[in-house]
Amino acid sequence: MILNTGCRTDIPAYYSDWFYNRIREGFVCTRNPYHPNQVIRYRLDPKVVDILCFCTKNPAPMLPRLSELDDFRQFWFVTVTPYGREIEPFVPDCGKVMQSVSQLSEKVGAKAVGWRYDPIFITEKYSMDFHIKSFERMASTMAGKVSFCVISFIDLYEKTKRNFPSVRAVSTLEQAALMEAFVKIGMRYGIPIRTCCENAALAEFGADVSGCMTKAVLEKAADCRLRVPRSKKSTRSQCNCLLGADIGMYNTCPHGCIYCYANYDRKTVERNIRRHDPASPFLIGGAQPGDTVIEARQESYIDRQLTLFE
Repeated sequence: MILNTGCRTDIPAYYSDWFYNRIREGFVCTRNPYHPNQVIRYRLDPKVVDILCFCTKNPAPMLPRLSELDDFRQFWFVTVTPYGREIEPFVPDCGKVMQSVSQLSEKVGAKAVGWRYDPIFITEKYSMDFHIKSFERMASTMAGKVSFCVISFIDLYEKTKRNFPSVRAVSTLEQAALMEAFVKIGMRYGIPIRTCCENAALAEFGADVSGCMTKAVLEKAADCRLRVPRSKKSTRSQCNCLLGADIGMYNTCPHGCIYCYANYDRKTVERNIRRHDPASPFLIGGAQPGDTVIEARQESYIDRQLTLFE
């Protein structure tokens, strides 16, 4: 199976001690975000967890103890953007994050690291020219340290519109112009460009529009072949990503990015953070009366027969 940690919060940046405790104890409990008393218990065993997938804006807290994950295959997405504190109040400076990407790449290999430059939005300050110049500067630093870069344009969720009222959608023409520029820059620095859940017509400019965390991406990162059941593949028509089991929790990320879709508001996040216990099987809080614990059905997707004959 593929275990995800980053669709709901940023575990590496803020909950690394908790995560390593879970690895040591060999299991984790996760609440269903839509049915909170339904608890799913996952074994953290490399015999059934084929790949640990991380998505973070700051991998640095995980790096000193990364050897504790040596028994697991890994894939990392690191989001590095050029926005200021008024947009990403508590995200480290992009220069520091890129240093962490370099250290991470040395430890797990560039093939297991993807760069996310997203979400892209256009304002007077963050103009198209700003994005193109920033992307080139960052790509020159990230060259050789990442396998590819995923870009995406801001989605106007209700939470996003409430917290970022001045934001607007990026027009089709703007998307095309940025994609054409980014692909050319990526080619100069050996960084292929991918999109996820964006207009398939952007493939015209040389982008791979099949998705960001696809079977092919994970097979390359983990150096194995996967036989993923059809039921575990994305239900989204726009992509082929494998977004299954996620052990994170919404409303728990302290980065404070105003475009965030995973947080309702700052007060809710702060209330949840106060309930975090690094020793608990749960990211936030513990067992509650009325909980129903379901043992996750876990099986390896690695095609070991193919590997035997190769």
